[in-house]
Amino acid sequence: MERFWLKNYPPSVPHEIDHHRYESVVQLFDETFAKYRSRKAYVGLGKEITFGDLDDMSKCVAAWLQSRGLRKGDRVAIMMPNILQNPVSIAAVLRAGFVVVNVNPLYTPRELEHQMKDSGARAIIILENFATTLQQVLPRTKIEHVVLASMGDLLGFAKGTLVNFVVRHVKKMVPAFELPNVTRFNTVLAEGSRLPFTPVALQHEDVAFLQYTGGTTGLAKGATLVHRNIVANVLQAEAWIQPALSDTRKGPVPEQLTWVCALPLYHIFALTACCLLGMRVGGLNILIPNPRDLPALIKEIRPYKFNLFPAVNTLFNALANNAEFARLDFSQLRVSLGGGMAVQEAVAKRWLEVTGCPICEAYGLSETSPAATGNPVDTDRYTGTIGLPFPSTDVAILDDDGKPVPLGERGEIAIRGPQVMVGYWGHPEETAKVMTPDGFFKTGDIGIMDEQGYTKIVDRKKDMILVSGFNVYPNEVEGVVASHPGVLEVAAVGVPDANSGEAVKLFVVKKDPALTERDLMQYCAEHLAGYKKPKYIEFRAELPKTNVGKILRRELRDEALKKAA
Repeated sequence: MERFWLKNYPPSVPHEIDHHRYESVVQLFDETFAKYRSRKAYVGLGKEITFGDLDDMSKCVAAWLQSRGLRKGDRVAIMMPNILQNPVSIAAVLRAGFVVVNVNPLYTPRELEHQMKDSGARAIIILENFATTLQQVLPRTKIEHVVLASMGDLLGFAKGTLVNFVVRHVKKMVPAFELPNVTRFNTVLAEGSRLPFTPVALQHEDVAFLQYTGGTTGLAKGATLVHRNIVANVLQAEAWIQPALSDTRKGPVPEQLTWVCALPLYHIFALTACCLLGMRVGGLNILIPNPRDLPALIKEIRPYKFNLFPAVNTLFNALANNAEFARLDFSQLRVSLGGGMAVQEAVAKRWLEVTGCPICEAYGLSETSPAATGNPVDTDRYTGTIGLPFPSTDVAILDDDGKPVPLGERGEIAIRGPQVMVGYWGHPEETAKVMTPDGFFKTGDIGIMDEQGYTKIVDRKKDMILVSGFNVYPNEVEGVVASHPGVLEVAAVGVPDANSGEAVKLFVVKKDPALTERDLMQYCAEHLAGYKKPKYIEFRAELPKTNVGKILRRELRDEALKKAA
């Protein structure tokens, strides 16, 4: 197809990237470890580790995992926030020839059990804070090996002991648990240092990550990302941000780039835009375990002249309106990358006023590793669009029959490129629903592309709800709520929310007249991750349906939008 948008690329951005330069993500890691060995790679809770440290520790963990009898291609889950053990574990699992299954640490037992069963994970590396969740589901999974981390593991004896004491006994953030045959993270490091590590030959089409995302069935599916996908997207992102990094108006380009990694590493946005891209260029990532704790975030980044700040609209908004944040040094901030949800114009304007750095809005999905389009980083113009297709990427706007629509007309956004997943893990029928015969992935988002190649999202084909950059699928929420004995019928829709972009609203028909909003809220808190929980509940005598009995979510959503307006 004609890539007419290329004429609007910044001059220094290539039209194509060569993802064949690396056979695997591991080959990219090995180059980085050799080239930047003495550089600092990550800082967490005030402790810095170098690329050499990362190389050595990940080899130890990889050797230990290999010694457990795991085979190439086996899945290993990682369930941790942004702490130093997380990137060590990612590198270790990949170097050992295994597949990373990223898990949201705030998952409920129901959500964790589904993901572990669906992925067939044989091992898990988990922070002890969430061990009680694993305890409730472990016997029903295939997990044979549990590596248990604690917050203070890599902070040194004195500081680590203090941090663990505070986390466990003062803040009481580690609920009681009983897990059989666990191995502590530091024990894994010690034992692994005495074991042989065997490098594994990995190719483009070997699986690297399973990134779980929702779907029409209401159950999360693993987007199968092979090494080719990840390598390609890292190189695409690196090419796209070059104009801002080479701009000398803010002075000489720093020898080492510094990232603020406030987005969770289990999310595909942070995984690629912070962890992997940072490692690719020998950058330093400041790991933020809890971005909702703004004072702690600000304290963590204050000592650094950071250069790149990927975030979602809600975090940009909260920080731009924080007086302490406004007093930080933004003289070297070169790229503020917005994704996960739409960046609002008022937020973009305020962020630019405070930091002097425009937000560059990009777009992607778990299925696209994630980056597919982006606004140029060499301008401060707010376009209200998701920008232009990335290098080596085609974007088409399709009608219901899968045919391209004329420019300026609405249709489903479809993406083709080396970063597009090979399919959903173990779900060929679901893969067939979203992939076209000529290789386009149908996103479910409805957009309009203009004559310059910029695309604007105007609606969603799916009923997905987007809460602070996280996908919430109504079918999953409805399935949980419908299992409550007091509920007869339920519909979940997304409604506008000033803080999170959208929030979940339930429309419920009672089976038990005594059922209260509080009852349902508590039930949801037990079975759904926080971002999936409803913010509003409205009880009704009946729900609108089609003549064959299907609940009309769209009608309920339109009612809610009118009421909000």
